[in-house]
Amino acid sequence: MPKAAPSPQRQLDGFIRRYSPEMQKRAKSTIRKMRARLPGAVELVYDNYNWLVVGYGPNDRASEAVFSLALAPQWVTLCFLRNGPRIPDPKKLLRGNGTRVRHIRLSDAGDLDKPTISNLMGHAERLAGDPFPKRAPRKLVIKSISTKQRSRRPPPAKAKR
Repeated sequence: MPKAAPSPQRQLDGFIRRYSPEMQKRAKSTIRKMRARLPGAVELVYDNYNWLVVGYGPNDRASEAVFSLALAPQWVTLCFLRNGPRIPDPKKLLRGNGTRVRHIRLSDAGDLDKPTISNLMGHAERLAGDPFPKRAPRKLVIKSISTKQRSRRPPPAKAKR
């Protein structure tokens, strides 16, 4: 009998284990915070060449995702998708100059609780039409896994001369 495929959550946990212990902790706590804020969101996971990305949308269509977390070897970035440039940002926290996306590099999961970032997220949700059902069960979908990937660990520190 063939071995059953791992659950999406087990796959995500495996992707996260490739990061340093510090980044594993930061990734897990940030994902937990996003799940608490967006309980009805569908999580879309892309284990790409450069980064592990977890998108948050009302369904499994990437084009309708409102947020994503991009996990690099040394930081987590919160991306505001679709309406990034339209979000009021009086403190000028959002970075990027594309036509659809803006982002903020997070120091830790607690940044999501800061009023400035929480307000930006609230604006993004309203611009998207408040798409997240509050009572729907959480769904996790592994959308893609790249066979070739960069290291998920930071490069070793260079020796001083």
